[in-house]
Amino acid sequence: MTPQKPQNEVLSADVIVIGAGAVGSFMAWQLASQGAKVLMIEAGPRIDRATAVGHFYDSAVKGPNSPYPSEVYAPHPMHAHDYMVQAGPQVFGGSFLRAVGGTTWHWTGFATRFRPDDFKTKTLYGVGEDWPLAYEDLLDHYLFIEREWGTAGDNDFDQGGPRHGKSFPLPPVPMTYADKLIRDALAPLGYSVGPFSHARNSEPFDGRPPCCGSASCVPICPVGAKYDASVHVAKAEAAGVQLLPQALVEHIEVGSDSLIQGLRIRHPDGSHTMARAKLYVLAAHAIETPNLLLRSAQPNAPLGVANRSDAVGRYLMGQVDLDTRALTRDLLYTYRAPTTTGGILELRDGPVRKEHAAIGTSFLNRGWRTGLGPMQRSAHLIKGGLRGSALAAALNDQCARELAINSSVEILPVASNRIQPDPELRDSSGMPRPRVSFTVDDYSLRAIDKARQRHDDITKALGCTDIISDEPSVATAIIAGTARMGTDAGQSVVDPWCRSHDHANLFVVGTANFPTMPINAPTLTAVALGLRALPLLHKDLVAGRFNPVA
Repeated sequence: MTPQKPQNEVLSADVIVIGAGAVGSFMAWQLASQGAKVLMIEAGPRIDRATAVGHFYDSAVKGPNSPYPSEVYAPHPMHAHDYMVQAGPQVFGGSFLRAVGGTTWHWTGFATRFRPDDFKTKTLYGVGEDWPLAYEDLLDHYLFIEREWGTAGDNDFDQGGPRHGKSFPLPPVPMTYADKLIRDALAPLGYSVGPFSHARNSEPFDGRPPCCGSASCVPICPVGAKYDASVHVAKAEAAGVQLLPQALVEHIEVGSDSLIQGLRIRHPDGSHTMARAKLYVLAAHAIETPNLLLRSAQPNAPLGVANRSDAVGRYLMGQVDLDTRALTRDLLYTYRAPTTTGGILELRDGPVRKEHAAIGTSFLNRGWRTGLGPMQRSAHLIKGGLRGSALAAALNDQCARELAINSSVEILPVASNRIQPDPELRDSSGMPRPRVSFTVDDYSLRAIDKARQRHDDITKALGCTDIISDEPSVATAIIAGTARMGTDAGQSVVDPWCRSHDHANLFVVGTANFPTMPINAPTLTAVALGLRALPLLHKDLVAGRFNPVA
């Protein structure tokens, strides 16, 4: 149902948050809890979990966005070429959502911190960039978010992010039988396999049930055990935040004093509303954030909003994936448990990063293809002539031996890897489609070569047959770098507290801020950066530093 909207009225608030995803919802909740009047604007709709599960069941593709149809008034990628314009030379198949709760609806649920070394790769390894902050600057925020999410983890496996004696809030999500069988097979080769920490309930927490073991939790957790940002959207609304979904921010207005004056918002019926605030927080994802900033070019911001440095949209990063599928000699009993519960610990950090990118290798409990594997396999067996009990026996045997290995490697920040509004092509809402220019650097490709060897070692150790390896690709929900933080206003978009160098009443938050994109999952760090900015927003509000234009 289309939400009601004010007619011929200017919306006003102390703070406007653009984007109701992981970072925006958390910040809105905290600001409202401190007494601020907050308006949170989301281009996409609210998501009903049962309806989304139904979409997933009905989908013939079962991709990451299958449960979440792209809306005409706020489109998002369903495939690599249907929304983002691929300018080449290589495809950047990024996947994200425009909806209340954002991309956390289809994320893996990994709640891993970055490692201390991840913040200083230039100094330690001679590659990437040093962040203008350190691990210790985010430590208290990490702890707070982990408690709010109900993070489940094994205290003996911090994935490189030291906990300094602080336990995970919930017991670990158990490693699977397959993880343990793989761990034992790889130990003689010098590989160590350990569990991941999850924003996923291992026991009832915060009114949500424990994990039910659905192997299709990417792209949709059927019961709500996996955290998604709709949790903190609800908490934000309970604290007094006004949520305006299905509201596309078309344009950001900049005054002659370089302050943000307001937002032009379009509703699904084509009508418009203006919104004004003292402070603005742009939390619209690493693709939509630069697209909005750049398409808002105007006399008072001729290169685009917050883009005096010409860094907006540049330094696009993700991860390169290598996937291998095989049938193991022994039964693994896949298609149970969360999508991924265990992975190889080596090469995720360390001096090898002087030579090649960090590598994260994990094993997928979803089998060869989420939701489609057994159907595709049964079709293959039927074509081979099997029927009845023979077909059932072969299907049960082979599905239980489906091994899926994924290795992801980091990508360095490169200025020519970028997002720009396409000068000609428009999306279904009439806005410029995001145009992606992208090349995978040799540093990442050298890591892919190492990952190939690792996959060979794994399949040999497990006595595999029917081995299939895909070509390396960038088909990732991990997208970063397009509004990077830094101390030099000529080289970065925001300062170390996420405030725009160009517009004092604009904060840009999210993975777009990242100077580098390590191999660990980014969501926890993105939210931590947003929380780190909150004292500055609160101080500005208390001091009455900015006032909205009437």
